[in-house]
Amino acid sequence: MRQILQGSFWQRPFWRGRDEDHVSAGEAAAAAAAEPEPLPEPDPAAAAFFDVDNTMMRGASIYYFARGLAARKLFTMRDLAMFAWGQATFRLRGTENSEHIGSAKEAALAFVAGQQVAGIVQLSEEIYDEVMADRIWHGTRTLALQHLDAGQQVWLVTATPVEVARTIAHRLGLTGALGTVAETSDGVYTGRLVGNLLHGPAKAEAVRALAHREGLDLARCAAYSDSINDLPMLTAVGHPHAVNPDAELREHARENGWPIHDFRTGRRVTMIALPAAAGAGALAGGVAAGIALRRHYRAN
Repeated sequence: MRQILQGSFWQRPFWRGRDEDHVSAGEAAAAAAAEPEPLPEPDPAAAAFFDVDNTMMRGASIYYFARGLAARKLFTMRDLAMFAWGQATFRLRGTENSEHIGSAKEAALAFVAGQQVAGIVQLSEEIYDEVMADRIWHGTRTLALQHLDAGQQVWLVTATPVEVARTIAHRLGLTGALGTVAETSDGVYTGRLVGNLLHGPAKAEAVRALAHREGLDLARCAAYSDSINDLPMLTAVGHPHAVNPDAELREHARENGWPIHDFRTGRRVTMIALPAAAGAGALAGGVAAGIALRRHYRAN
């Protein structure tokens, strides 16, 4: 029996039959295939602008970047814990003083002072792959890709250093990023900012400046954010959206009929997503700070 099998069927390729008609089979398959959907006409006058922290990504991108630097001994764990505390107060207070937050962010950016720009760019790519990639909201990225599919530009707009923001945009396949610009001299960071933090009204100004440069019609553009602090940017475009919104932005969006997208798994979520790997001490400190701050601001 084995000899018969070896000499007949098993030595003959299965596609060789007596009634072969490859041409007809191929033509029938092609005829049955659905016609592809026509590609949309590019819309060079429209674009979408996305905030990053808690909109495109769970938590604060600059915190994850600092964490990656700490792992490489470029940023101490004590600095990281202090920065985590600052991030907790920043998110929990909500109506923060812009001057205070600007000073805090400038101090946080000072950790790159003396570092080569090219080196920080390379580190931002490594840190994105290690720490940030798994924290992208898939729902928000889908919204961004829908704009790209419609032939529109898609930009990130964030207070995060522009080098980190560009890395995130590149990894997500987006057009580009607007971020806080750190001063450099001969390819080395000075530790100071150019202008101010890209936050609140500054985001709206950046969007307007980019729209002027790119020939965009802001009335046809969209913007996405989680925070009431980005209201200037949201109201600068014709199609504002709330994503994973804080309480104030959710209320404002409802009152004005804006679309609301919530990709969080629970209805009650923390206001800052500090990763568990940051350590129990930093996390506990953030939670304690949050409880204390909430009580303070409710009492006052």
